[in-house]
Amino acid sequence: MRTKLFIGIFLTFVAALAQAQSPNTFAFNGTVNSIDASSLSVTSEEGGAAETLRLGPNWVVLQNRPASLADIKANDFIASAAVRKADGKLHSTELRIFPDAMRGLGEGQRPMNDMQNQTMTNATVSGAAIVNGSNIITVKFQGRESELILDPGVPVTAILPVDPSMVKAGARVRVQGIKAAEGAVVSRITLR
Repeated sequence: MRTKLFIGIFLTFVAALAQAQSPNTFAFNGTVNSIDASSLSVTSEEGGAAETLRLGPNWVVLQNRPASLADIKANDFIASAAVRKADGKLHSTELRIFPDAMRGLGEGQRPMNDMQNQTMTNATVSGAAIVNGSNIITVKFQGRESELILDPGVPVTAILPVDPSMVKAGARVRVQGIKAAEGAVVSRITLR
């Protein structure tokens, strides 16, 4: 059962990665009104309108849970937003530890499209050291290597798959999926 769950999550994330490049994708935050075996009703935080969305065949539920710098281990697959500071190094502004089922998702290092001139790195941790109270982690991606500095106080979260029964009326969620000819189809629900 657990293996099937992780395989399902992996396949969903591979599909989500492909969808991320499609103009038909959607993502929004809201509050669950109701859920059944085939659909989800959510009131959007952005517009306040209730929407009923179809649940895709392999939809998954995730939850971000607080973690710490001590939870980051060699061989973890992580995603980190970072800013290049005056010292010329990338300083993480937040870091997420992915479950193994998400290993490889979005792998690489690229600029983010934001006003803070951040970089996003999705990579495997290959080593860590503590220098002057900050963690310096070395990460590998697509045959390359980079360092990220995690200063004290950097928010760290772990993304964990959770039981779909946790999605119920009143839950605050982020809903992601694709707009299909027959309507919006949900592939991922993240509890907030």
